[in-house]
Amino acid sequence: MTLTRLLPTLRRSIPDPIAPERWPAGTRATTTDIIVGGLSMTRLAERDGTPLTHLAPTPAGALGERVRHRGVALATVRDVSVGPGLEVAVDAERGPHRPDWAEARLIGRVSVAKVVAVSIRFADGGCHGLARLELPGDLAVGDLVAVPIEADRVMISVAPPSPPAPDPDPAPDPAGLQDNSGFTGRSRAQVSCESPVVL
Repeated sequence: MTLTRLLPTLRRSIPDPIAPERWPAGTRATTTDIIVGGLSMTRLAERDGTPLTHLAPTPAGALGERVRHRGVALATVRDVSVGPGLEVAVDAERGPHRPDWAEARLIGRVSVAKVVAVSIRFADGGCHGLARLELPGDLAVGDLVAVPIEADRVMISVAPPSPPAPDPDPAPDPAGLQDNSGFTGRSRAQVSCESPVVL
């Protein structure tokens, strides 16, 4: 039991603690945000919208042939139903990633409400309720939820810093070496990515 669980008003000045080993390396929490590699998850959601998955560039490890990447899934609350607990509809769909529901947290604002049991209803109509999923009891439509995830064998891609100037007289490509892989405007390169599939 943490201080912010016992005294929720402390969240105005002390962030809810995170378990660092369950988040991407270097993740830190503030009172209203999760920062991954210096990148604000709240600002990322504002810029690119939700649902969104942000994957760390460096694998978290390997198990046999599995290469594991840690990341953060972001989803927006679309509906809240009050009952014995809360049933919350989010804009995310179920995907191949493995969410760590025990670490789910509200970001984007400070809540001083006590945590309650929450069931998540996905955009595709499925329902996923876990006893250990707990969030503040004042969740509202428009709130942003962040959940750490683990993913296997992901392709890390990033937008190039600046596109090359078009060649006014391009040479033919007799070898057929153009990249037609579908990574339009993005590079199959080295750093982080935002994947459209979440949770």
